[in-house]
Amino acid sequence: MTARDENDPLAPQREAAFFYGLFLRGHDVETLRQDIDVSPSMLQKWMKARDFEVSFRDSLQRIYAYRKQVLAIFDGLVSNEQIHPRLQ
Repeated sequence: MTARDENDPLAPQREAAFFYGLFLRGHDVETLRQDIDVSPSMLQKWMKARDFEVSFRDSLQRIYAYRKQVLAIFDGLVSNEQIHPRLQ
């Protein structure tokens, strides 16, 4: 996530579409989900680090929320694909 992404309301959709394209090319869906997601335990580990400034911790919270949003969009695309397979 870049500073530009924070101001772009379509950034999560674009990133989810990128991962969805990988899924359509045969990449494992669980591996892609792991690549997208940040686990709650990882966020807690980041938040406990003593050398991170408050402003950086705020950024980590925004990144976490962004990754969860991308994951939700990706999961929606994958679910839709499984319900309505594309004709080739």
